[in-house]
Amino acid sequence: MSATATAQRVFNFSAGPAAMPLSVLQQLQEEMLCLPGAGCSLMEMSHRDQAFIDILHDAENSIRSLLNISDDYAVLFLQGGAALQFSMIPANLIRGTEKTAQYLLTGAWGKKAVGEAKKEGNVEVIYDAKESNYNHVPAAGDYKVRDDAAYLYYCSNETIQGVQFQEEPECPTGVPLICDASSDFLSRPLDINKYGMLYACAQKNAGPAGVTVAIIRRDLVDSAKTELPGYLNYKNHAEADSEWNTPPTFAIYALGKVARWLANDIGGLDAMAKLNEQKSQMLYDVIDSHSEFYQGHAVDCCRSKMNVTFNLPSDELLKKFVSEAQTHDLASLKGHRSVGGIRASVYNAMPIEGAETLAKFMTDFAKKNG
Repeated sequence: MSATATAQRVFNFSAGPAAMPLSVLQQLQEEMLCLPGAGCSLMEMSHRDQAFIDILHDAENSIRSLLNISDDYAVLFLQGGAALQFSMIPANLIRGTEKTAQYLLTGAWGKKAVGEAKKEGNVEVIYDAKESNYNHVPAAGDYKVRDDAAYLYYCSNETIQGVQFQEEPECPTGVPLICDASSDFLSRPLDINKYGMLYACAQKNAGPAGVTVAIIRRDLVDSAKTELPGYLNYKNHAEADSEWNTPPTFAIYALGKVARWLANDIGGLDAMAKLNEQKSQMLYDVIDSHSEFYQGHAVDCCRSKMNVTFNLPSDELLKKFVSEAQTHDLASLKGHRSVGGIRASVYNAMPIEGAETLAKFMTDFAKKNG
């Protein structure tokens, strides 16, 4: 990557597709024209070529290593993003049965998941934070999971509202816990053995848009209905080694490089979690110290370490904040229309310097305009 191109890069706080590690982008650039030893670009290569199969397996093994995933789980590379999983999960697990799937609803993405799941079978929302405009996640005593539930579904981090589960919700042993981890996947360590399934579209922390990682317990894979349309059947993808159809080859390739960056450059998910805590806390400290000016959306105990959401005293000041931030190379800060205000996404690839620059700008802006 040329020095000119690097100098033109801003601190990108986009909620997704989001910033990627600079070193990974440089590797992708260097290998774009011709993959070393392949004689062509990866984007020109057959997905059946052994060179790509090795890339796919390397990406899978890197993810398994980061999360300590056993062979009891399949790791699948799919397409369609979280939107397809909203339908694919209930299609595999409740379609054609009398079972009921239970959902914890803590934001916009959970709401979309519920809407799609209801088309496939019996769905029960056992917690809904709608009345508070989704500013928190439930405590353990706020909901009850049926012992015979098909599964318990939740979204670990809601990007729009900026709320995050700090630990897994309580779930009976016999009920599969299913998590949409799209916006905090690979941002922190977790015990995959607590889950029946965890999935994530890559474009927040793990790579470019186009690939969705699904980590699913093999007994759930095997329970899929044979009459499902082919692509919707997890078993087809597991048996075909994620090549039931042409997979998103470039996105998988980039994902593998991000996984290796996490392991080799960052030092693993424990180290990444500490950095993410540091970045988000810088911004929350400014919000708390200028609480008469900045109004955070999320309840303190449920604040996201990925998406820091807050509002300003007026629409005029909001517009001014966004405009002046751009002159400091602080980009993509405007919040989602359903919440308004500001949303600063400090995913894995956001450097400490970006959070420091935004925190200083926020402090100065509050002093000048408060």
